[in-house]
Amino acid sequence: MTIARNGAEGWKLFREDPSRFDLVITDQTMPDMTGLTLARKMLGVRERIPILLCTGHGEVVPDGKIEKAGIRALVQKPVMKKELAETVRRALDKKKRS
Repeated sequence: MTIARNGAEGWKLFREDPSRFDLVITDQTMPDMTGLTLARKMLGVRERIPILLCTGHGEVVPDGKIEKAGIRALVQKPVMKKELAETVRRALDKKKRS
């Protein structure tokens, strides 16, 4: 597991070795860049990397933007462990089928 404190750090870590990541979970609201921006950058490097975007109650990210960006799933906060585990499983299973 790799943890970044903000979008810029996450992007730096990903750029250094994109192949070391099996899945990315990012928050929509972070310092330096949004999760949507980070996802687009990462998908520009690795087109099929599964990305899950977490968002809070007040944040609205239109579904069309999520799909168009290549994000596998939108996860609403507060995130329940079971929901997150099931979403991760689906994203990884979809990756295997692609």
